[in-house]
Amino acid sequence: MEKLTFQEEEAMRFIWKLGPCYVKDVVGCYDEPLPPYTTVASIITNLKRKGYLKAEKFGNTYRYTPLVKQEEYTKSSVSSLVKNYFANSYKEMVSFFAKEQKISKDELNEIINLIEKDGDK
Repeated sequence: MEKLTFQEEEAMRFIWKLGPCYVKDVVGCYDEPLPPYTTVASIITNLKRKGYLKAEKFGNTYRYTPLVKQEEYTKSSVSSLVKNYFANSYKEMVSFFAKEQKISKDELNEIINLIEKDGDK
C-alpha cells in the first residue's frame, strides 16, 4: 500500500466519512478558507492513481468511491510506524508513550483488560 501525503490522508478521511462523493463534496469538508476546487481535484486524482479510489463518470463529472477501507489503511500505517520508529516492537511504542506521559496507568490497565478479554475468546 503506497504511503499517502498529509494532504492525501486528510482528503481520504473526508472521503471515508462521506462514502461515494464528488470533488465538491470533499471541498465542503475543509475548514474555512476552503482550498481551491482544482487543488482538491488534483489530490483526488493522485489518490485514484495510487489505487485508493475508484472513479465513475456521471455526466461531465466523476463520483469517487474508496477502494481501501479506513481500517486497512490505519493498520498498515500503524505497522509502518512501529517498524520504522520502534524497532518493530509494539512494546517499545507503548513504553515510549508511557515515558512521555501520553498514556496513563489507568489507560494501560484498560488496554491490558481488553487484551485479556480478547484472549478469552
